[in-house]
Amino acid sequence: MTRRQLTLLAVALLLGAWGFLPEFTVAMLNYIGLYALVAVGLVLLTGVAGMTSFGQAAFVGLGAYATAWFCTEPDAAALIGLMPGSGALPWFGLILGLALSAAVAWFLGSVTLRLSGHYLPLGTIAWGLSLYFLFGNLQFLGGHTGLSSLPALTLGSLTLRSVRELGLLTWAVLLLALWALHNLLDSREGRAIRALKSGRVMAESMGVDTAHYRIKVFVLAALLASLSGWMYAHLQRFVNPTPFNLNVGIEYLFMAVVGGAGHLWGALLGAAVITLMKQYLQDILPSLLGSSGNFEVIVFGLLMLVVLQRFSDGLWPSVARLGNRFLRPVRLAPEQSLRELPQREPAQGGCVVLAAAAVSKRFGGLMANSKVDLHVKAGEIHALIGPNGAGKSTFFNLISGVDDPTSGEVHLLGRNMRRQSSRAFARAGLSRTFQHVRLLGSCSVLDNVALGAHLRGHSGWLAAMLRLDRAEEAALMQEARRQIERCGLGPQLHAAAASLALGQQRIMEIARALASQPVVLLLDEPVAGLPYMEKQALARLLTQLRDEGMAILVVEHDMEFVMNIADRITVLEYGQVIAHGTPAQVQADPKVLAAYLGGFDGS
Repeated sequence: MTRRQLTLLAVALLLGAWGFLPEFTVAMLNYIGLYALVAVGLVLLTGVAGMTSFGQAAFVGLGAYATAWFCTEPDAAALIGLMPGSGALPWFGLILGLALSAAVAWFLGSVTLRLSGHYLPLGTIAWGLSLYFLFGNLQFLGGHTGLSSLPALTLGSLTLRSVRELGLLTWAVLLLALWALHNLLDSREGRAIRALKSGRVMAESMGVDTAHYRIKVFVLAALLASLSGWMYAHLQRFVNPTPFNLNVGIEYLFMAVVGGAGHLWGALLGAAVITLMKQYLQDILPSLLGSSGNFEVIVFGLLMLVVLQRFSDGLWPSVARLGNRFLRPVRLAPEQSLRELPQREPAQGGCVVLAAAAVSKRFGGLMANSKVDLHVKAGEIHALIGPNGAGKSTFFNLISGVDDPTSGEVHLLGRNMRRQSSRAFARAGLSRTFQHVRLLGSCSVLDNVALGAHLRGHSGWLAAMLRLDRAEEAALMQEARRQIERCGLGPQLHAAAASLALGQQRIMEIARALASQPVVLLLDEPVAGLPYMEKQALARLLTQLRDEGMAILVVEHDMEFVMNIADRITVLEYGQVIAHGTPAQVQADPKVLAAYLGGFDGS
């Protein structure tokens, strides 16, 4: 049995048993479904995209209060031409709640997501508290008393009055959300989302607009919370501020972390574990310790510490490993793509494609680069060398858009790139690797390399969620496989990137850079950690790329490797160019010998 078959079987069993389950069990399942819908948004936001939020309960409140106000305010019904008590009012309340949550989330995200480190979660606590007190202080929302007499949901002629009836809708929405988010993460857009957590510099260099993606993930998590609040309001038929306070927001985050912050199904597992644990502690502890104190809160906190210490990655990875012993793995055959990816027009051989003119970079009182001139032609390998601390990596960042020069200009394919982001460099045809390897460690080599082709795809989030992007996705994966095999990593296609040796990870970065079909390729110490035979294979690959017309700029400390492959060499010392020419000319230059050997005797 495969995972998909097991999931379908579990859904079928739940649906078949739904009418026979006790009322209390159905009620608990309903709450688990509502909480899991919020937690799955937090898995996407916190576990996958790396943004911690304590304020999701506020968005649950926005969804609940929007529909409660719309359904109980006569003027709201009159505004859209409906009679008070109409069965259509809750659905207009849903639209209002989602629109309001999206607008508030976009505004709060634009402000809060500029923060980093511990300031980001503190920011979410601030606006979470603010919205909670806002709900209780607005009189048209009933103040702390709240709003009551909400109508039941209706679907055509069917009225969902009971917990059992509404529970079917809750679980249908939850399962659809899990399916859609799984599709999203298994796509070009999903790889960009995963890259937000592990390294925004790398993602930007691949063409991902990280600021825009962070806000979109934030808004999506808010919409899921708002949807949960809408269903909660019509389940309770009553709304007040208490279920939307900061403590509840912390519980939602607990659910995501305990279940497994990086796993969608972990949200459901975490919601079930915490909901059932709280319920049974409330039933058992008063009979053992008396009802004079809130002992369940103390015991619950201690149990959470045990779970988090014992299962640091959450419960779901342990459950998945156990299940893998009995489930049949499915290795999907490569999809045959009929779609061609956009092809970049190659540069004309011999023309200058990348030029730096008097580029300088100052960090306070330190001049890292001083008036560096360098140009790279199509169809050549240009090496940039120099002792440690010469400013090579800083210069790489300046000519790839990671940092802005203090003065001077960088031209890419004749276009002045001053003040342009690394995304703009990537769109123009530049791709690069990094001195310190940057990758998605838990993702496969295939997914890592496919991220490099991000700009060659165009399908959006909705298309990914509904699996309308499969033809484009197959083409991207086909291109990623081609580059992986070209770089000699075919046997590691489905291995986790973090499991590769350092040298293989560097080769994987080169494959990722090639997936974008660059005109200019920047390689920062590509052979560090490579054994001799793999260095020779890389040299052959770079020679082949040069012969195909690609411009390659290499920073490398391995002089034997550099002298064997480079057509021209530029030497830096203390941020200044001290030599430039062919390998033979550079090797004979007294300034170069002095820089590397500490002195030169001309006799």
